[in-house]
Amino acid sequence: MRAADTGAEAEALQREIQQRLGGPARLRLALEMSVAARTMALARLRRRYPYSSELELKKALLRESFSPDDLPPPLR
Repeated sequence: MRAADTGAEAEALQREIQQRLGGPARLRLALEMSVAARTMALARLRRRYPYSSELELKKALLRESFSPDDLPPPLR
């Protein structure tokens, strides 16, 4: 799936660079992207719920990220 702001040429170059990376580098890149996405999602929730605690925000992120059936009852 291509990002709406990424052209086909840029996407092809990005894919080529990623394919050249070894397994450990690709795993590190994936983890860095995951942390960045989580950081941005929490920032969005902080703006939406400015008076919520960090714990409440993290619970909200879990509720957004998973099906209610996959969460323990206290998080549903």
